[in-house]
Amino acid sequence: MSDTVTGSGKTPVDFWFDPLCPWAWMTSRWVLEVEKVRDIEVRWHIMSLAVLNEPKLDELPEEYRELLETKAWKPIRVVTAAWQKHGADVLGPLYTALGTRIHNNGEGPTVEAVAGALADVGLPADLIDYADQEDFEFDAELRASHKEGIDRVGQDVGTPVIAVPGPDGEQIAFFGPVVTPAPKGEEAARLWDGTVAVASVPGFYEIKRTRTKGPDFSNL
Repeated sequence: MSDTVTGSGKTPVDFWFDPLCPWAWMTSRWVLEVEKVRDIEVRWHIMSLAVLNEPKLDELPEEYRELLETKAWKPIRVVTAAWQKHGADVLGPLYTALGTRIHNNGEGPTVEAVAGALADVGLPADLIDYADQEDFEFDAELRASHKEGIDRVGQDVGTPVIAVPGPDGEQIAFFGPVVTPAPKGEEAARLWDGTVAVASVPGFYEIKRTRTKGPDFSNL
């Protein structure tokens, strides 16, 4: 993924997501807005909060640990299986369908929401069978995609991870940005320009302030 332009001549933006995360969902809708106002093309990839947190499950708050153990695996297994059986082009539409149901519509990461998302984008219904496949057929592919994204930014982040070509052609990557609600129009463009600008500075690591609001899906 080291190319600096896509086949359409646009700048590639590689985006790693877990459909479980509401903040990643917000960021993904922002990046799609940026696609309208900047010459970029988003390419979707999977990562997994369940995989990311495997080494430290015992250290997590009980509620979050239970979420990862009981609900996080189901959607990402189905998304991975869809990718492996039907190609990477299904990832964007399936993520949109899943996020709309899970987050915007408040259905949560249920098997019913995942099955509905498959139907929304015309994928085979039997892909839902992978949700509860503990000896997951495509586990190696899921973990490889996750590793590819997380290796760019390190272990002390979450989802999403975004990678773009830098000014010198070298790829730069960052976690986030964490923002709510998803900016639109020129505001989305300004945030994009600024994020890429700071991320491209060697040695730059973090800007942060306390979150005072939860995810706001009202404009999605």
